Amino acid sequence: MKQASSADKMAEWVVTLCGRGRLPVAPGTWGTLGAAAIHALVAGLLGTRANPVLLPALCLLFTLACVVYCPWAERFYRKKDPPSFVIDEAAGYLLAVSFFSWAPQLWTGILVFFLCRLFDITKPVPCRRVEKLPSGLGIVLDDLIAGLYAALFTWLAVWLFF
Repeated sequence: MKQASSADKMAEWVVTLCGRGRLPVAPGTWGTLGAAAIHALVAGLLGTRANPVLLPALCLLFTLACVVYCPWAERFYRKKDPPSFVIDEAAGYLLAVSFFSWAPQLWTGILVFFLCRLFDITKPVPCRRVEKLPSGLGIVLDDLIAGLYAALFTWLAVWLFF
């Protein structure tokens, strides 16, 4: 097997969200947990409010990284949408929590985490259809749509209970 170059190692560090995607069980869950840790830092370590600009900016950055690095990841791992590629889960989570800078961050973050995982796994309409789009676009769009579903259901829960 060919030795990975420095560029490959850096790219792998990005797409696995600092190695979380390389964990042996449920890499998508570990990727989403990594995004939750980023969210906690941005929200001031479980503070009451999050920065309303930084979370959407991070979501956009992760989304662009997905599109840019996906062709590399598919060649490197020799698989379409490799399980180690978890920055798409992070982008979906960050999109969902971006809608709640005004809400209690701890509770919305926890709820968004579970809902993002639920919708990423079950792939409600149109997730399964958009994941067939070419390159990184399909890989990240299904997670962004799962994040929108999570945001909608989180908004309903916050509206009803907070």
